[in-house]
Amino acid sequence: MELGRMLIAGVDEVGRGPLAGPVVTAAVILDPDMPIDGLVDSKLLRPERREALEPLIKQHALAWAIGRADVDEIDSLNILHATMLAMQRAVAGLALRPARVLVDGDRCPDFGCPAEAVIKGDQSVAAICAASILAKVCRDREMIELDGLYPGYGLASHKGYGTKQHLEALQSHGVSVIHRRSFGPVQRLL
Repeated sequence: MELGRMLIAGVDEVGRGPLAGPVVTAAVILDPDMPIDGLVDSKLLRPERREALEPLIKQHALAWAIGRADVDEIDSLNILHATMLAMQRAVAGLALRPARVLVDGDRCPDFGCPAEAVIKGDQSVAAICAASILAKVCRDREMIELDGLYPGYGLASHKGYGTKQHLEALQSHGVSVIHRRSFGPVQRLL
């Protein structure tokens, strides 16, 4: 890598809105000499395409890391602060220290280096798109796994979001340990 090339990490999150499961973030430093075709916001990709891009991102990025905040942290800190904590964990987990961090959204935590929030960054910054894909694939896999541990809620299909199916399952089966008790629809059932 050329001397003086700035290492820029892109950061994004998945799972702020669901009623169950963790919030997951990813940080990615892409290699400008190894561009990856097809990087867009994970929400715009079919699951199969995200699954195909995930190993390419991990293989070709200079560094990548996943951060998370669990349900207890979400309930004790609130979802915004838990998300910021998960972002800090992802950046801290990078094998390389970035000179700058770009975060999708309108705010970012202190990373100990220059950082900037980029509104709709998952539509314009390749490293943020890559982070979006890694975080989404990671969280989706975890929710599928949790579906096997907590059957009856339909977690594999709705990934913990407050769908009609999920709300009906909460009514039938009650609140589990993976549900966010600080979120209104869950809180009302307690």
